[in-house]
Amino acid sequence: MSTRRDEHGAATTELVLLTPVLIVMLLFVVALGRIASARQDVDAAARDAARAAANARSPVGARTDGRTAAEASLSGLGITCASLTVAVDTGSFHAGGTVTATVNCTVSLADLTSLSVPASRTITSTFSAPVDRYRGVS
Repeated sequence: MSTRRDEHGAATTELVLLTPVLIVMLLFVVALGRIASARQDVDAAARDAARAAANARSPVGARTDGRTAAEASLSGLGITCASLTVAVDTGSFHAGGTVTATVNCTVSLADLTSLSVPASRTITSTFSAPVDRYRGVS
């Protein structure tokens, strides 16, 4: 019976010791989920930028339309980038060519911890879209 008496409070002690570990694991899983979601949103923004650029009439218009489409896509999806870079490659911008858009977005993860530890992740996505073969391009 003295063995039972020595174990009194052992479950409470184990719970107190394991709770911080479980909370850290939960925050890690949430961070991974947020990164995966942001990656999908940046992929969508790169796709939208390339498609908008492919529909433009000039290389200058393609770069402008691509950046505007990427910003609108991310804004519409609720993604706020600490740093956003949209590069539209118009080197093959001619009828039957391709346009490639690359979007770099730095997503902040600082709000996951209540310790105000700065954390961020840069996500890059590239997408190419064909320019219509029968389109008039200047």
